[in-house]
Amino acid sequence: MSDLFRDRSPYSWSLRVGSGRRVLDLPLIAWLTVIWILLWGTLSWANLVNGVIVAVCLCLAFPLPAVDLGLRLRPLGILRLAAYLLYDMFSSSVQVTRQIFAKGPHHAAVVAVPLRVRSDLMLTATAVAVSNVPGGSVIEVRRSTATLFVHVLDADDPGEIESAQRSAWRMEELVARAFGTAEDIAHAAQPVPEGDVSP
Repeated sequence: MSDLFRDRSPYSWSLRVGSGRRVLDLPLIAWLTVIWILLWGTLSWANLVNGVIVAVCLCLAFPLPAVDLGLRLRPLGILRLAAYLLYDMFSSSVQVTRQIFAKGPHHAAVVAVPLRVRSDLMLTATAVAVSNVPGGSVIEVRRSTATLFVHVLDADDPGEIESAQRSAWRMEELVARAFGTAEDIAHAAQPVPEGDVSP
């Protein structure tokens, strides 16, 4: 007797076969199908259907445990994150170029930015998003306190330090709204951490 039901992850299904359980993980099936098509070298309906069948058979024959990474794909949130990243990359590039051609020494600093969302996935995704913007390199990620250490170019200006912190918090909120669970979004909507975050 088999029974198909949704698992903890919204992208996986569990198939109960007798006393055992098999997991059909949709991202894994999609990835195995892509590999199948790449191995055959041509994209056709026959290769696509055969790839899906082979992927499902592999998932049933070699079961993996169901793992919920806490990843949710929210199309509107992804579009907002992509638009913000493009805007931030352009404006940061202009600002960095101005600093390069400006006279005088520029004193850099490393600023600690405590985040509100503590899941590993959100912490990693936020660090990657912040690092993609020119002038916003993440030097270190401290998992125990969910803190990013961000390199700031013009640390002589206190406004630049505050701007770097606000930018990281905004990126955290957009990442949570693009890929996070409802709990992650609720944490990201909380007020920013209080206290003096010094360079």
